[in-house]
Amino acid sequence: MAYSSNAQRVVITGLSIVSPLGNSLAELTKNVFSGISGIKRLDTPFVDQMDCKIAAQAQFNPEDYFTKHTYSMLDRTSQIALHTSIEAIKDAHLTIDDALKPRMGIYLGTGMGGAQSVEDGYVRLFKDGASRLKPFTVLMGMNNAAASAIALEHKLTGPNQTFSTACSSSAVAIGEASRLIRHGYADVMLAGGTEALLTFGTMKAWEALRTLAEEDPSDIGASCKPFSVNRTGLVLGEGAAMLVLESYEHAVARGAKIYAEVAGYGAANDCNHITQPSVNGQSATMQAALNDANLSANAIQYINAHGTGTKLNDITETNSIKKVFGSHAHELSVSSTKSMHGHLMGAAGALEAVITTLAVHSNTLPPTINLAHPDPECDLDYVPNHSKTLPKLEYAMSNSFAFGGTGAALILKKLN
Repeated sequence: MAYSSNAQRVVITGLSIVSPLGNSLAELTKNVFSGISGIKRLDTPFVDQMDCKIAAQAQFNPEDYFTKHTYSMLDRTSQIALHTSIEAIKDAHLTIDDALKPRMGIYLGTGMGGAQSVEDGYVRLFKDGASRLKPFTVLMGMNNAAASAIALEHKLTGPNQTFSTACSSSAVAIGEASRLIRHGYADVMLAGGTEALLTFGTMKAWEALRTLAEEDPSDIGASCKPFSVNRTGLVLGEGAAMLVLESYEHAVARGAKIYAEVAGYGAANDCNHITQPSVNGQSATMQAALNDANLSANAIQYINAHGTGTKLNDITETNSIKKVFGSHAHELSVSSTKSMHGHLMGAAGALEAVITTLAVHSNTLPPTINLAHPDPECDLDYVPNHSKTLPKLEYAMSNSFAFGGTGAALILKKLN
């Protein structure tokens, strides 16, 4: 793999998701632009032991897609990632021949890796008193299991890396994959994220952090309320999202359809507090993306916000946008689709990048639902409750910020 000093344009030619809003692009498009919530009562045997009984679950049965031999050796997080990789390649109409395999790789983000497999091992060992665990416990639980399964499935011998930066993991994976292509180290990359952390132990740990939303007494689907004065926290979700990234030259040569261009990527570390974001950290991330894209702030028309629904994040992100965009902050539109699909942690950035790609492709902005009572301190246009269509959406940004401080912002551009 040789470095090229001639920067390549990077485009998106394939998309796929497993999400609380459906497992196809058609379902996701219909639900996210119609303001449909995927947040429901948690459907799991341990729900009665939870204080927080709501989540955004993905309806995915591995038996519908894989043989028992395949799915029994994969944690749920790897199952959904592998499925989205297969479907994204199909969506891109990409043929992976021997010439492409060394020029194609996988960059994947995940926060918790094989959480269910690790938890099952602990239960078997400490609760059930077993003297040994399943032989593949380590291989199912390791964070890079999903990326490895994808590389093995498609025989990819190019770069294979897993990024774990909490909630920004998959945005970082997409951004770093785009850099590989831009600088000539790859022609095509699968990039995205996966998370399946709705396990008893993980959810109890999140309860202890006291950041989970209270259940809305009149409508469970309205429990996540980003930018609302009565917001109470985030709702955990699960799912996977995958993008096929290609050099523009490679995509055009094979006659591929192109959804959008990855125009910029920025990453910065907050260094403020392990859980508390700062305006300086978030604004540095967005400014880095603008600098990378060689854009002025006024070029951005829409931001898919990190927008978790916690008291601190939503005010901090609002003020960060104001710092970066100045008076233009009140002219652009911002929305949090987490109000519908919850917070997919390590997979959040990838799902939101897919949604932002669809927004750029269709000139339609997804709404922030459940925004009946805006917070006076959050005073931007959050596309409240209903989608909005623009004459042309040329540039959009997708923000991901994380516990630990790593922020990532992606700028997507309509291909002209």
